[in-house]
Amino acid sequence: MAYMSQEGYEKLVAQLRQLESVERPKASAAIAEARDKGDLSENSEYDAAKEAQAHLEDKINKLKVAIAEAKIVDMSRLSTDAVQIMSTVQMTNMGNKARMTYTIVSESEANLKEGKIAITTPIAQGLLNKKVGDVAEIKIPSGSIKLRIDKITIE
Repeated sequence: MAYMSQEGYEKLVAQLRQLESVERPKASAAIAEARDKGDLSENSEYDAAKEAQAHLEDKINKLKVAIAEAKIVDMSRLSTDAVQIMSTVQMTNMGNKARMTYTIVSESEANLKEGKIAITTPIAQGLLNKKVGDVAEIKIPSGSIKLRIDKITIE
């Protein structure tokens, strides 16, 4: 089961619709076009189209599973007492005093450019259940960092 926002869920559903209604017919058309070019035993275009279709079907199936297992988080029931999924956390790196803000989201909603990190990342795991003022020592690939939690909000 994956917890996610209503917005994240709707994006997955829209992506699935796009794949099923637009990309799947394109893949079928590419296979038909390649098939029309003759001998299938030596037709690399046909093989490539079949492989692309297999990847597409795999992606569609994974999206269907993610949608079926999704649990939409009721934002009105979330608290800012401690860090949890959907929390936006302002923090300070105690080593270099850099300030940063991340929102902890499901893996399917993660987007570093938007400041959204997956709940499965080391930083998110290290922040979970911490309160304002707490310093979390988090092991990352390059060692460990200490992050002081300055503010927790739900947006």
